[in-house]
Parts: sequence; structure tokens; C-alpha cells
Amino acid sequence: MDNNPICLTIPGDPIAKARPKWAKWGMFSPKKTVNYEVLIKETFAICYPRFQPLTCPVSIVVDAYFRIPKSASKKKQMLMDSGHIEPCKKPDASNILKIIEDALNGLAYHDDVQITEAHIIKRYDREPRVEIQISWKDNEKTKQGN
Repeated sequence: MDNNPICLTIPGDPIAKARPKWAKWGMFSPKKTVNYEVLIKETFAICYPRFQPLTCPVSIVVDAYFRIPKSASKKKQMLMDSGHIEPCKKPDASNILKIIEDALNGLAYHDDVQITEAHIIKRYDREPRVEIQISWKDNEKTKQGN
């Protein structure tokens, strides 16, 4: 993979892609989903202002860090902080990945069909956030300008 992957950090709790809702006038995306996608897009645009979307196969790695609950015992908080207890809770990993893939469509890559490899890890941390890393092979880095 390339030596200079695209790296983004989205602050706050990880948000999942919610299913579209039906109304009298048709389908719409829930506000929480739309707002989080906008946050991802704005973060990308600020970090990579002149980036041309990749046209080659890409790999994406997502680390979703959940807030350690204050209600947990000190011992449990230490185990969460050290990675011995993992967040087996909603939102599920596939929906976190989906919202990121969709938000970066047309910005980091032309279409999310270009994603040939994806990894997502859910963890606890004192600072909730989502870290995203997008890579590609050097010889397939076409039409990429940063």
C-alpha cells in the first residue's frame, strides 16, 4: 500500500448508517445519519482541500472508539481502557463502516464499489472518535492529486 494513506479523525461518538424512513412524500434519511455524513465530508474537505477522487481499488481501515461509561466500576473502566473488554453494543460495526463508505463517495474515491478490502474495529477509549485510513497501491494511484 501507499506510504501516504488518507487519514481522518471524526470526533465524537461513532454513528451508524440508519435505515431510510418512509413519509407521505417518500423516503428520507434520518437527520442523525445526514448530520454525521456531513461531518465526515466537511472533515475530509478541510484536511484534503484539493483532493481528486481516486479511481483505483482502495482499502479502508476504521477504528471506532466508544466512550467508556462513567457508570462502569473503576475495575471495569480499567479493563475497557486496556482493551480487555470490547464494546459489544450498538451500533454494529457494519453500519458504522457503511456510513463512512457512503459519506466519502465522490470525495476520497469515485464510488464505494472501489473498496476491495475493509477492516473495522470497535474499542473503548476516554476520547470517543472514529479514525479512518484509506490506502491504495502505488502503481494504481491514478488521477490522485493532493
